[in-house]
Amino acid sequence: MIFLRSLSFYLIYILSALLAGIAGCLIGPLLNIKNRIKFLSAWPRFANWVLYKSCNIEVIVEGKEHIPKAPFVIASNHQGQWETFFYQYFFFPMTTLLKRELLLIPVWGWALSLLKPIAINRGNPTVALKTALREGESRIKKGFSILNFPEGTRKDPGEIGKYARSGFELAKKMQVPVLPIVHNSGDCWPAHRFLKFPGKIYLTIGAPLENIESSAKAAIEIENWARKKLETTKLLS
Repeated sequence: MIFLRSLSFYLIYILSALLAGIAGCLIGPLLNIKNRIKFLSAWPRFANWVLYKSCNIEVIVEGKEHIPKAPFVIASNHQGQWETFFYQYFFFPMTTLLKRELLLIPVWGWALSLLKPIAINRGNPTVALKTALREGESRIKKGFSILNFPEGTRKDPGEIGKYARSGFELAKKMQVPVLPIVHNSGDCWPAHRFLKFPGKIYLTIGAPLENIESSAKAAIEIENWARKKLETTKLLS
């Protein structure tokens, strides 16, 4: 049953992603950036609905009251694909700090580039930091929040990796808060796995960290917060 549910999800997911990518490439350039984001965010919202209907995966969000007025920097753990499309429509307006290789994916990556993400070279931390600060400053000045996965790569369920300081340095420079988020999406949608497992994805939004004086200390503080919160989430799952 899990296999059939997962298969039905992927059939709709891949077909709809292809159609959305084509529509985005054709219509996106005709819209201003904020309307373009709204238009392209319809697909991830649809994909999450399909995930719920086909695989019986429910999303529970806690801490919505902590979301400050944009702009801010989001610091989230990274377990798979789910959070990349959920955040796209949950926060607005928002741009993503991501690895540049994603923009090379045919059709989908081209449409993604229309959202004006901050594409960085993860293999060169010094250059990546300079790019994040330069382009992040421009986006924040225009009122956009920045989505940052400080672990840099996906982690297994229950794990929290070391948080890089680039997103925190950006928040410090621009004097905007960091919004910490942690979730357990990998329990239901494991990275690089075909099967999707029914259950609940708990997404916890913490109190924003403001007036950052040290990006290194802020990264450690949020990393430790995420690790403790994820332990609590494991008890709920």
